[in-house]
Amino acid sequence: MKVLIAGGAGYIGSTIASCCEDAGITPVILDDYSTGLRVFAARYAHYEGDIADVALLTRIVDEHPDIDAVVHCAAKIVVPESVEQPLAYYDTNVAKAVALIDALSARGVRRFLLSSTAAMYEPDPDFMVSEASAVNPGSPYAASKWMLERVLADTAATGRISAVALRYFNPIGADPQMRTGLQNPAPSHALGKMITAHQQHQPFFVTGVDWPTRDGSGLRDYVHVWDLARAHVAALQRELGEYEAINLGTGTGTTVLELASAVGEATGEPLDVVPAPRREGDVVGSAARVDKAAEVLGWRPEFTLAQGVRHSLQWAAKLPAVLRDEAALR
Repeated sequence: MKVLIAGGAGYIGSTIASCCEDAGITPVILDDYSTGLRVFAARYAHYEGDIADVALLTRIVDEHPDIDAVVHCAAKIVVPESVEQPLAYYDTNVAKAVALIDALSARGVRRFLLSSTAAMYEPDPDFMVSEASAVNPGSPYAASKWMLERVLADTAATGRISAVALRYFNPIGADPQMRTGLQNPAPSHALGKMITAHQQHQPFFVTGVDWPTRDGSGLRDYVHVWDLARAHVAALQRELGEYEAINLGTGTGTTVLELASAVGEATGEPLDVVPAPRREGDVVGSAARVDKAAEVLGWRPEFTLAQGVRHSLQWAAKLPAVLRDEAALR
């Protein structure tokens, strides 16, 4: 099997590429390198350009007529930026993806796998979400993913394509073999800030410790990026019908305080945690139920939270050398 990975030089896409290769699936990479790294794509056949460039897509299919499927990871993903620049998000995440689907399906590539988000859900009363939970996107980013899912479902209903949308929250960790990982040296998510606080011997501020969760801090779902990659491979290896939406996550979630404890466990040095008031716009959060993933894909997460944190730390130590190699290619 050969698969085109749009956005295959990014954090998740490059990890999926490695997992595909390990499973005997040949990746072909398409990326504009706006955030992805050339060093991640260099091991494979790779193309630089826009996912809506029909001439480039035609060339890729001409040179790889045996492409069986597309894994679509090329999207803008920063929630605050999506609020400030909604048109840019709807253009990249919806309009350009429509062009990708239209061009490739016209050339006979009819299987699409979308890297989607569980952020589109309205959490159930227990702060969990299933595929049956109400959809209520809270940002242009989440709305753009939901819109694209609707495009895929409607197109699949015509018989032109089949599609799978994999919905998840927060990836952590890196390829366990340290081939790829998060390419941002100063990530803004909670784990990234905790690692920075540990490295700089500074406190980490937990904004909000009075939420109705098991320890008062916000609830998130941190799933190892290699587990996410495994799920994408499992979806590629199965015939799943015309359209499926499937959650990926831990099934229980992790509170902010539990994540801080895991960082301390992984580093051997307890993190200095300081409670702080909630910020405007903060929410209690939620975690994903994953029963459908187990039933349909035969998938369950294998890596623990502690392993995800440890792999994140290992990758953070390696990243400066990776970025030096990247600079040499540009």
